[in-house]
Amino acid sequence: MTLASFRAFKDKWGSLFQFILGLFFMCLVFAFGMFVFMYMEGWSFVDSFYMVVITLSTVGFGEIQPLSDRARLFTSAIIILGVGNIAYIVGSFTQMIVDGHLNNLLWRRKVQRRIDKLDNHYIICGYGRIGSVVVQEILKVSSDVVVVEHAPELVEQLKRDGIMHLCGDATDDALLMAAGIKRAKSIVTALTDEAANVYVTLTARQLNPKISIIARANNASHITRLEFAGADRVVLPHLIGGVRMAHTVLRPTVTDFLDLAVRGNIDLQLEQLGISATSGYVGKNLMESNIRKDYDLIIVAIKREDGKLVFNPGPKELLCAGDTLITLGRQSDLQRISEYL
Repeated sequence: MTLASFRAFKDKWGSLFQFILGLFFMCLVFAFGMFVFMYMEGWSFVDSFYMVVITLSTVGFGEIQPLSDRARLFTSAIIILGVGNIAYIVGSFTQMIVDGHLNNLLWRRKVQRRIDKLDNHYIICGYGRIGSVVVQEILKVSSDVVVVEHAPELVEQLKRDGIMHLCGDATDDALLMAAGIKRAKSIVTALTDEAANVYVTLTARQLNPKISIIARANNASHITRLEFAGADRVVLPHLIGGVRMAHTVLRPTVTDFLDLAVRGNIDLQLEQLGISATSGYVGKNLMESNIRKDYDLIIVAIKREDGKLVFNPGPKELLCAGDTLITLGRQSDLQRISEYL
């Protein structure tokens, strides 16, 4: 371990590091005492162990066996080192409680245990202006969200909101592993640093080749770079915002309708429904499936397994395993049909 990494480790753990350091030196003092009594005085292990314990605890018991002058000098050194070290440990432990490090450590362990139980969850890297919106939208549907953030003020906000998170740099492979990258369904890298987004994308694709990666880009010229790194989707927030504002000006009624449908403010929702290989709809066309009749749903489009999109499909359009139906209907009807797909 280099001096720089040692200092970084010390700054990260603070008073907890001091507490661990005190315990380490106490073990050294204890081992030194055992050496004095066993190898210099020739005592048994039990006698030596007991003598070290009563010496360090300063309970005031007498010597088990007569000590030589040299042993008494070493015993005096053990008492001085032990008492001083105990005072150091007590002070470090008190500071750790006052600073909240102990509470944070216990809280992090609790969160990590919850993360370890997750499967097919979502990982969001960055909780800034973009990342926070992504998290809040996903939380409306699923609570299986893990945020990776390093800014102290944002970490405190995540803690206050009760959102599962890990504090640290998202470009750290170990941190992504702790977030359950190998079991995750999707990862959204919404970091402000373009290079960091590329690195996270590369790492995520390497650790989990099947994961869905959505990356943020600040410039259209960076889209190809992120896609080459392994991103399935690249989003330009300023472009989406500009297009949305233009649509609001040109087509306000359509925009309002889409807002209501997507956000679920009315009993109408746009949803995607996947058709499994065991579904009873496989091999039937839309007319034979009776989806419109039985569930009062509108099939807006069908996305084939190869990625091809069929917009406004006709009644003779065949349904196949692996298809994704883009549907519009009431939430209760969408939930009912999802049980049979």
